[in-house]
Amino acid sequence: MSLRSRLETAAEAAGLYVSGHVRLVPEDGLPARFPSLALLSPDEPAFWPLFRETSEAQDGAPDPLDRWSRRVIGRIACDLGGKAVFPFGGPPYRPFIGWAGRSGRAHPSPVGLLVHDRAELFISYRGAVALTEALPDAPSPALATVARASPAALPARRAPCHRRVMTCPPATPSLTRTAEAVAWRAAASCAGPVRWGPTGAIRRNPRST
Repeated sequence: MSLRSRLETAAEAAGLYVSGHVRLVPEDGLPARFPSLALLSPDEPAFWPLFRETSEAQDGAPDPLDRWSRRVIGRIACDLGGKAVFPFGGPPYRPFIGWAGRSGRAHPSPVGLLVHDRAELFISYRGAVALTEALPDAPSPALATVARASPAALPARRAPCHRRVMTCPPATPSLTRTAEAVAWRAAASCAGPVRWGPTGAIRRNPRST
């Protein structure tokens, strides 16, 4: 089994998934024997039921998720001959936002929030494993198109308000449905709570009864 397959299998067993790979450079501050790094994120919604059954979630001590991350991701890194790194425990803090962008799978949205090609706006990173092999990850073209679009490319006016909802119609038909969902969630051009419907972002009108 390849190193990549072993990593993905171990992450899945822990309720995580590999959310990006990065080629490391000297400025990242990790030993030169590690040419790449794999970012690990919660695999929603399966992650939380698994986490709630762990000792860290039940012992009442502070920082249960961070302690779980150190134990589980640390073990994965050890089994693979790598090094675990985490976004907490500083200062100094590891550059996880920068790594996310360099992976090609996450980009700033038009309103500045980080958007991932799988988790969209709900992306989070529990840790990463520095690896002894280079494992490049291909960027998502659809996500890159959305994330790099200027805010002016997204409509500024609101759709007409109806009795209970207002619907923001898709403005960029050339994008994939996933990219449209990311664009509209990120643009947040309508007010009020949102749900994603089959024809676009549908937000409840707070002024309606």
